[in-house]
Formats: sequence, structure tokens, C-alpha cells
Amino acid sequence: MSVEIVFEDDRWDAAGLAPLAEAACAAALAHLGLDPETCEISLLACDDARIAGLNAEFRGKPAPTNVLSWPAEDLAAEEDGDAPHPPEQPPEGMPTELGDIAIAYETCAREACEQGISFNHHVTHLVVHGCLHLLGYDHIRPQDAALMEGLEVEILAKLGVADPYG
Repeated sequence: MSVEIVFEDDRWDAAGLAPLAEAACAAALAHLGLDPETCEISLLACDDARIAGLNAEFRGKPAPTNVLSWPAEDLAAEEDGDAPHPPEQPPEGMPTELGDIAIAYETCAREACEQGISFNHHVTHLVVHGCLHLLGYDHIRPQDAALMEGLEVEILAKLGVADPYG
């Protein structure tokens, strides 16, 4: 598994983001039948100001958010509740590039505090969430949301993280 992390905010490095992200992404990929050893994900570990700029630029929402994802390819299912398409297999020996994730420190810390949960567990959940977005899962339509949340709960349980929706 290759999670390439760009640390724009040193608090992420101090918080141990690298092993959390590796474990979260590997668990999500393995749960969906993908070989984590052949996949690549880029992760931007930033602050609220940076993610607010990205959120404004790409989603038209000029406010911080916890996590954003940019899939390398559109894998979304056509029908609400159907599983997304699998990623295209690259030539032999090349990694499957899944896309980019950005995560904001202050928002994650604030949400964990407000919800009374472990910062590490919340970050693990958000990285799994972002990884699923890279794989075509979404939560806009009702059945898609139920599918994505169900997968998150299953993956997080394997990582020892309680159901964030329960």
C-alpha cells in the first residue's frame, strides 16, 4: 500500500497520521477485494484554511470541511444503491492510482471533541470515508449513502473503531 502524504501542517505528523492512514486505506481496499499493495493514494494533511480554499475551488463552498476526495476516475454506479465500478487495471507492474484526499486538522480535532470520541478513531473514519469516495462510493442518494455507511461500519469494526453512525 502506498499512501503518499504531503504534510502541510506539522500537527498531523505529530499526531501519527501516516500509520493511521496506511491502516485505514489498506483495510478499506482489502475489504473491497482490492490488493492494497498495488494501489496508490495521495493524502494532503492540511489545516482548515487550506481545505476551505480547496472546498471553495472544487465544491463552491468557501468553508472548512473535514475531508475532501478527488478520484482518479469516475467509478460511481449509475443506479442508487448499486456498487461502483472497479478501478481500471493499469499495465503489469504499474500501481493503480486511486486519487487524492485532503484532511483538515482543526475540523477533525473539533469534531472528535464535540462527539466525545478519540481523535485517532475519528481520523481513521474520515480516511476510510475518503478512500471509499476514491472508489466511487458516495452519500448523495439515499441507497448509496446506506451502502457507503454500512461499508464504513464494517471496515472500522475490523480496525477496532466503533460505529460512527450508531
